[in-house]
Amino acid sequence: MSDIRFDGQVVIVTGAGGGLGRSHALEFARRGAKVVVNDLGGTLDGSGGSSAAAEAVVAEIKAAGGEAFADGASVTDDAGVANLVKRTLDTWGRIDVLVANAGILRDKSFAKMELSDFTAVADVHILGGVKPIKAIWETMRAQNYGRIVVTTSSSGLYGNFGQANYGAAKLALVGLMNTLKIEGAKNNIHVNAISPVAATRMTDNIMPPEMLAKFAPEHVTPGVIYLASQEAPTGAILTAGAGVFALARIVETEGTFLGAGAQAEAVRDAWNTISDPAGAEAYQAGMYQTQKFLRKSEG
Repeated sequence: MSDIRFDGQVVIVTGAGGGLGRSHALEFARRGAKVVVNDLGGTLDGSGGSSAAAEAVVAEIKAAGGEAFADGASVTDDAGVANLVKRTLDTWGRIDVLVANAGILRDKSFAKMELSDFTAVADVHILGGVKPIKAIWETMRAQNYGRIVVTTSSSGLYGNFGQANYGAAKLALVGLMNTLKIEGAKNNIHVNAISPVAATRMTDNIMPPEMLAKFAPEHVTPGVIYLASQEAPTGAILTAGAGVFALARIVETEGTFLGAGAQAEAVRDAWNTISDPAGAEAYQAGMYQTQKFLRKSEG
């Protein structure tokens, strides 16, 4: 099969000044894309800002013969996001791919977490995904083409101590993807999620040194490239790390009909049947759950 290429395509990568975003941006450029390297350049908790990191990635791309420009907008800032999209369209006339990668951490146990820690993380991860997507949505609809990759996490899919804010925000992006894959289908807009495990500044204090090389960001990027390609699926949650790739799914068991007047004790007594994984399905839309309920309740 032919190589995956992005010649003539325009790609925006948020949070691309380092780590995963930098790796993604460099690989898109290597494969022919014109790349917008967006990064606020703030600290890990979201404070401050500097264009130096984004400019350095742009310099790498240009040194290799590619085309790119840096943008320092915060993904939570309406005016900044609007200007990012305007600059991109003014420069290259289209937007084919958005990789929503920007993020911050404010890890604390829930008992010690301030509400401000929760809202700050939610703003960057949820609204920092929603705002760029909303800003490019009509462009992709008009083109009848678009590829969007949001960044989720095992902390959202499965939980992780000290990351109630991060986990909640990351799983919210899966909910966003699940609706946008449906709404974008008629205009050939595919929306997917990457769930990475990678050695970045977010994991420097979590992973022991011997694990850092094994989990280099470059081992995740091939998954992002595929999810952003013309032949990409839609609605997939691709997990990736250390060269390993797997598909995560939200599934629902077949369950059982207990009757409209069932009491709590009936739910308790039928729990083994309710939770039986045999025949579990990953529904493509919420209506399929409703259809199952009707089917089982009507016998």
